[in-house]
Amino acid sequence: TITTNLSFERWDEIFKDPVMTAAMIDRLTHKSYIVNMNGNSYMLKETQLWLEKQ
Repeated sequence: TITTNLSFERWDEIFKDPVMTAAMIDRLTHKSYIVNMNGNSYMLKETQLWLEKQ
């Protein structure tokens, strides 16, 4: 399992070689399930509630 908050289009910001980045993405996504999750973070919400109780 690999998780990230960056879209594939932005991976070259981390991995500076665009050819190698494209090859890595190609290999990681071959026969893979990609789940895009959008929305509010439940962890952030729970942390904020916890901090308010402190």
